[in-house]
Amino acid sequence: MIVDVVLAAVLLTVFAIPLALTGWAFLDAASRPKWVWAFAGRRQVLWMCGIAFGLLTVIGGLAISGYYLVRVRTELAAVERGEFDQPHR
Repeated sequence: MIVDVVLAAVLLTVFAIPLALTGWAFLDAASRPKWVWAFAGRRQVLWMCGIAFGLLTVIGGLAISGYYLVRVRTELAAVERGEFDQPHR
């Protein structure tokens, strides 16, 4: 009985990770100002649609959201801090 509860909790946690990463990436993309996206040379709508589309597949969602959080989010944060002199790609 206890083993079943623990197993269910572990499985729920493992399966919630892709959803949590996708939610984090989507909310982060939505919260960035439009001028940051423009200066970074990225398209906010395209990234938000891609992240939302990634919800349909676990691997695709992890890949798209992971790339956004590791690469694109870093570029956007640098632009937001005022670091315009460095190449962002």
